[in-house]
Amino acid sequence: MKFCQSCGSTVNILIPDGDNRERHVCTSCGDIHYQNPNIVAGCLPIWQDKVLLCKRAINPRYDYWTLPAGFMENGESLEQAALRESEEEANAALENLRLYTIISLPHISQVYMMFLADLKNTDFYPGVESLETQLFSEEEIPWTELAFKTIDTTLQNFFIDRKKGSFPLHSSIIEKKNH
Repeated sequence: MKFCQSCGSTVNILIPDGDNRERHVCTSCGDIHYQNPNIVAGCLPIWQDKVLLCKRAINPRYDYWTLPAGFMENGESLEQAALRESEEEANAALENLRLYTIISLPHISQVYMMFLADLKNTDFYPGVESLETQLFSEEEIPWTELAFKTIDTTLQNFFIDRKKGSFPLHSSIIEKKNH
């Protein structure tokens, strides 16, 4: 950020009085512009013993498989965001949402919040951000073609929990890997 969203003057990065982190502060009006993590909301749609995945039609990770998910919009609840993304990416009608995974990615300032959800029917089809939509059993999951570590983690948890017959809330952190 180079300019104040309130008055258009330049901003400096400094620690405001009473704070403990660097912030973008306007040199003219004094407004502090906070930058906070983005929330990614999505669903793990279930139909009998299978889960619904979408093949991405957008970057990043074009042509890789994912669960329907995306950035939460202002003015919507977490559940509304997860349902909207599932409809946009897979035209999937869902019910019985229950929060299942919270995954923090501090290195890219994102938090994934994924719900387990039951598909109402199998009338799903690819939305504009998907090349394909398909139901997969555990054995059929294209593990090496998953778009993101968050998706792999969520699916791994699900299949372990399904064998146990219990689906607790999972919370984890994925740190940036050093190559």
